[in-house]
Amino acid sequence: MRIALFLPSLEGGGAERVSLLLAQGLKERGAQVDLVLARAQGPYLAGVPSGVRVVDLKAPRVLFSLPPLIAYLRREKPQALFSALTHANLIALWAKGLARVPTRVFVAEHVPLRASQSGGMPLRGRVAHALLGWVYPKAHGVVAVSQGLAEELVEAFRVPRDKVRVIYNPVVSPELFQKAEEDLRHPWFEPGQPPVFLGVGRLSREKNFPLLLRAFARVRRRASSRLLILGEGRERGFLEALVRELGLSEDVALPGFVSNPYPFMRKATALVLSSQYEALPTVLIEAMALGTPVVATDCPFGPREILEEGRWGRLVGADDELGLANAMQEVLENPPTLEEREAMKRVAWERFSVDRVVQNYLMVLEGLIK
Repeated sequence: MRIALFLPSLEGGGAERVSLLLAQGLKERGAQVDLVLARAQGPYLAGVPSGVRVVDLKAPRVLFSLPPLIAYLRREKPQALFSALTHANLIALWAKGLARVPTRVFVAEHVPLRASQSGGMPLRGRVAHALLGWVYPKAHGVVAVSQGLAEELVEAFRVPRDKVRVIYNPVVSPELFQKAEEDLRHPWFEPGQPPVFLGVGRLSREKNFPLLLRAFARVRRRASSRLLILGEGRERGFLEALVRELGLSEDVALPGFVSNPYPFMRKATALVLSSQYEALPTVLIEAMALGTPVVATDCPFGPREILEEGRWGRLVGADDELGLANAMQEVLENPPTLEEREAMKRVAWERFSVDRVVQNYLMVLEGLIK
């Protein structure tokens, strides 16, 4: 059985990580696996499993990979072609149609489509989204990383419901816990220091860190506490100015991207997600796995689903500054018990472990090929 996994590159990200895990799982099941890349570059190249063949289409952009992908499909005739990321998915489906081969095409979507359209998407992204309703129904199967995203694909993009599968991203692994135990040398986490709230993510508009800063300013007026935001991005200058405007310079830090955020997450008073939209926010799952209390905006999609309607964390309105501040204050005053933290850890492992998610992908792929 030959299966091809198609990606623009291995530049790092959730979709690329899922594809490498899937490649490993398929190979262990005895399949011949080709990792077909529009361009073979990126830091994850070093992580390609042994025995998985890398096929470099040598295309400068995903769009230009269409002719070599057609040639690959005609030459190799894989039984299944799995693609992730919107632009690559469109190319994979067009290539299959033009190649006139019996290969079954299976695509995965990782982005909340309508919400991202409202965020100033470039022209090529808007064109790609306009084509989804016509192209995606031609796939043999479509994976969404959350139930909310699955519903959007069905309702807004006319993908037949029986073709859509919800498979969460693989997040929880032994490696996460190993990294979380690494030594954390930061003065804010020394004994006797005030509680620390943690935000993690790109400093970009959809993460809505201004909401978090304003909510924290309210909390800070009530109780001694601090806020640490790990991440880098275009909004840094604006956020730093807002910190000064709110008079929070002594109690807020933005140290930039941190390769291992898990020791911070393990010791934080709470992980706070303030996003306007997500697909499946990984940081919530990671915090649950480490037993860290969670506060999150009830944005599309993922927080309500991950937290099971608020059972495992506090949910507030997506733009509710006062509600977010009150939820953060509640964590300070009524932190979860040890038993509640252990229950959070078990749920995160059961639902989002690497082994379980890869098995779900394998079951869907095998069902399509039979």
